[in-house]
Amino acid sequence: MPVPGYDPEDLDAQLEASAGEDELRARMTDEEFRRYEEGEHLIDLLDEDEIDELLDES
Repeated sequence: MPVPGYDPEDLDAQLEASAGEDELRARMTDEEFRRYEEGEHLIDLLDEDEIDELLDES
């Protein structure tokens, strides 16, 4: 059973709500954004510092 807040889909939703698509796009390379659009999780594409910054902005 997944733990709320640690499920990659939950974290993606939280990051998407915090940043919006434009902010996420600005933080990723074209390749990373393509992978994101194809369903790869943000926690696999962004580094820890970027994730912390996005979550702190909310």
